[in-house]
Amino acid sequence: MRHFLDFEKPIAELEGKIEELRRLSEPDGLNITEEIARLTSVADRLLRATYAKLTPWQKTQVARHPDRPKATDYIAGLITGFTPLAGDRAFADDAAVIGGLGRFQGRAVVVLGTEKGSDTESRIAHNFGMARPEGYRKARRLIELAGRFGLPILSFIDTSGAFPGIDAEARGQAEAVARSIEACLEAPVALVATIIGEGGSGGAVALAAGDRVLMLEHAIYSVISPEGCASILWRDAALASEAAEALRLTADDLRRLRLVDQVVAEPLGGAHRDPAAAIQSVGDAVGAALKGLVTLDAGTLKARRREKFLEMGREAIS
Repeated sequence: MRHFLDFEKPIAELEGKIEELRRLSEPDGLNITEEIARLTSVADRLLRATYAKLTPWQKTQVARHPDRPKATDYIAGLITGFTPLAGDRAFADDAAVIGGLGRFQGRAVVVLGTEKGSDTESRIAHNFGMARPEGYRKARRLIELAGRFGLPILSFIDTSGAFPGIDAEARGQAEAVARSIEACLEAPVALVATIIGEGGSGGAVALAAGDRVLMLEHAIYSVISPEGCASILWRDAALASEAAEALRLTADDLRRLRLVDQVVAEPLGGAHRDPAAAIQSVGDAVGAALKGLVTLDAGTLKARRREKFLEMGREAIS
């Protein structure tokens, strides 16, 4: 059963009528093909019109859609022979960060991703995509592994942020995030990062400080969630929609500010309506980005990556 967001209620009503007419026509043999076609056309136009003018808060809802493809879906669809590697070699394995070895378009790569889970059981198992320090230390270990063996790195980010619990802070959460960012910046191999859903705070940057940062059309990327921002600034999480507007967290905003390199178009109505098409689009974009990076030597990659992120600060100050 398709899950509809609040602003999609008119679309839901139309699609419900279409489905009801289809059910009626089957047992009774009623010829209502023309009516179904007419309503389908109306629903399609309404869907296009709705998604052409989404507000930042509505885009936030789309980015969090429960049926949106997750990191494991992208890995399954794009990576062959994936072999997961577990643990940070210091404390434990964190299921919020997944990683391992595989082949992308025939090329051996290291893959990283933050995984939210797709149902209640898996969401709990993956801690809703919020990693603890051991998750970021695992990521750092695999980035360093990629450097030793000369393997490009692909990362898929979908997290509301690093886990803020007391146990995580006690084990050095801030240091672990910082070291993971450092590992990305110092990697002697190409790193292509893709924001596939939520890109929340340092928990996202920890895997996204790459040579090329791609972002799906209806994904979001911000220093804090809209609810968290509203709670801090106005002491009222109910003002999240206003915070989303102020944060400039949409793909178009971030591309305009040069904080991401490319916006990847999603199927009409969002990636959750056609996950296979969304995964294929991401694969094509990642392949094109990687093609221009794998021929560069380690020194050039690191120098360009360093300059890329320093330039963001310069532009912000100016």
